[in-house]
Order: sequence, then C-alpha cells, then structure tokens
Amino acid sequence: MADADPLPVTLEDIRAAAGRIRGAVVRTPTLHSRTLSDVTGATVFVKFENLQFTAAYKERGALNKLLLMDEARRARGVIAASAGNHAQAVAYHGRRLGVPVTIVMPKPTPTIKVMQTEGHGATVVLHGELFDEAYARAKELEAEQGLTFVHPFDDAETIAGQGTVALELLEDAPEIDALVVPIGGGGLIAGMGIAAKALRPDIEVIGAQAELYPSMYCHVTGEERPSSGDTIAEGIAVKKPGALTASIIRRVVDEILLVPERDIETAVSLFLQIEKTVAEGAGAAALAALLTHPERLKGRKVGLVLTGGNIDTRLLATVLLRDLARSGRMARLRIQLQDRPGALFSVVRLFEKHQINIIEVYHQRIFTTLPAKGLFTDFDCEARDAAHLQRLVGDLKASGFDVHPVEVD
Repeated sequence: MADADPLPVTLEDIRAAAGRIRGAVVRTPTLHSRTLSDVTGATVFVKFENLQFTAAYKERGALNKLLLMDEARRARGVIAASAGNHAQAVAYHGRRLGVPVTIVMPKPTPTIKVMQTEGHGATVVLHGELFDEAYARAKELEAEQGLTFVHPFDDAETIAGQGTVALELLEDAPEIDALVVPIGGGGLIAGMGIAAKALRPDIEVIGAQAELYPSMYCHVTGEERPSSGDTIAEGIAVKKPGALTASIIRRVVDEILLVPERDIETAVSLFLQIEKTVAEGAGAAALAALLTHPERLKGRKVGLVLTGGNIDTRLLATVLLRDLARSGRMARLRIQLQDRPGALFSVVRLFEKHQINIIEVYHQRIFTTLPAKGLFTDFDCEARDAAHLQRLVGDLKASGFDVHPVEVD
C-alpha cells in the first residue's frame, strides 16, 4: 500500500465506533503513576483496560463489529476462534445483543477459560491442538452454517473499535508525547496508531512485542526470528501477523520493541505491587518495554495501555514469588552439612541472629553425590532485601559452611 493511499480505517470511523459503543463498555481511567515514573525514568500514564467487564480491551472491537451487522446476520449468529479475551468479549456482547455465538477453541485451552466463555452464553467447540487448527475449523463452520466470522484483529470494524482506546487516553492525558502498546496480531496498535497520528501527528507510537513471538517485528524489519516457546504473554503470542494490521502498522507505528520474559514477569509484579491491579502477561508488555529499553523513552511523557487482567491465579502466584526471589526478598540457600547432632541448629541460629525468616527446610541424604555422612539442606527464607540476605550468606561462610544460593533465571 502506497503512503498516498487512504488508510482502511479513519479517525471518523474510530469516532463513530466510540459513539456506537458508548455506555456498553467501560470508559476506563487513565492515571499518572508516580512510582512507575520513578522506576522507568519516564512520566508514565496508565490506561486500565483490565477494568472492562471481561477484563480486557477486546470488548471494544467485538462490540463495534456486532453493532455494524444487519439483523439478518445477527439472527444467523457469529463465530470466532480464540482461547482468550476475544472469545469472552464476543460471547458477552453477543448475549447482550441476542446474537448466537459459537467459539472454537484449541483442545488444550484451560478449563476455566472454556467455562467463562460458556458462562457468557456461547457454544464452545473444542478442536485441534493449536490455534491455527481451531481457526481453520471456525472458518469451515462459518461456511457450513452461514455464520459471520468475527476476527480478533484483522478486520477494519474491529480495528476501529480498538482505536477508541486512544481517543480516551489522549483526552484524559493530552500532555503525553508517546504511546506504548502491546502487539500480537496488531489490531489494538493499528487502531490506536490511526487515531493518535490523526489527532497528534507529532506523537510517537511504539509497539511492545514478546521476544518469543516477534512476528510483527520481523514483518516490519525484515529480520528472521522464530515465533515459538512458552510465554507468559500468551495473549500476544501470534505466529502470523494480520495482513491488514501489518499494512497499517507500517504507516502509523514508529518502532516495535521486543521484550524478554523476565521483564514481562517483572511488569506483572510491578502492576500488582505499585498500582494494586492485576495484569496478564500480554497486558503488562508495554510496561515491560520501558523496563527493557529504559533509555528509549527516558524523560518522555508516555501513555501505556494495560490491555487485560485475565491471568491464571496459580501462574500469577508463581510470577510474584519469582520476582521476590530475583529481588533478594526470598531465597533458597543450599548448605552442605555434616550428618551429626547440632549441625542443623548451628545454621538455624545464624538465621535467627540476622532475623531472616525460614519458610521451609529440605534435607537430602539419599539423592546426592556427597559421602554417606554428608548431606545438603535447602532453606527457603525471607529477607528484607538482597543486602540483608547477603549478610547472612557472609556469616554462614565465615562460620565454615559451604553455601550456594539457588538462582532464578
């Protein structure tokens, strides 16, 4: 598409979508975060899309698409392929509007997500092991049953709905000079980029993409990188970017930054600790980009979109505990002992001396390469910070103990 060609979605389309969905989606707040600003070196404003009813921005595009359908298509019903937020958005607003909804999900989709989608009144079809197989089945059912397919990102009406996020953000925080937006298939940043550049041509629009799934980054830069692996940001783990969204992103997005898993985990933890709000991995990707690339936006006024808060509680607990371990507030110390009376007590009294709390103790006598009279003991413990812990480690070593902290990647 030549730059002279009109964009397939306009500011007027996005404004019309905003009027269409007003009152049916939450006008989420945009708040200045002083603490995140201190952490990142930028002046940070956060738009909390996790406060939508289904806890993600996807409602905007799904509802706009449904409202633009004629009565005949609504009566026949719609179909989508999704294992996450898009499924719940289509199901929720479909039920509100009396539209029959079918969602095709991969078989490994967590039961809780299946139940939540069914809870919104949708018919769930489990098919295939991967999203691509579920997507192919959804397209077959679309043709067989005369349904309307609601694409999660590669659709002009969906993109227009997602672009309403930028209208609200710029109205609430007109001083910002850069937007950082997570990228999966690209629907959100395409819509927001169109709106932002139309309203403020000087504003920078920057994408944040998981390092394990850099599909849009590779499409735009021409680099070749694999898109695979287990990511906490499964909501943006897209192997093939949208054709429509890619054409828009090339024109309205200034740069795409890749973020590693560690920084995504840290961002999830920071949102909970600092803003007292839950972010899923994909939802925290924009903040992660500021953590990974601090010099890129240092000193700038930055708007971040916290796109969603649907994260499994067990996974959230794991992320928080790993963050405590990395910060030195929680640790596992592996200490080699002699198997004799008083050996354990001599270690424990040093923990007491330094006022470091022992959470759990693991003895290992059997599965070890130590001599039969040797053993190692793992101590899971809590400290105030890394320096507090290091004082204990130094004292243990000075007392003759062989100590090895068990690191978290």
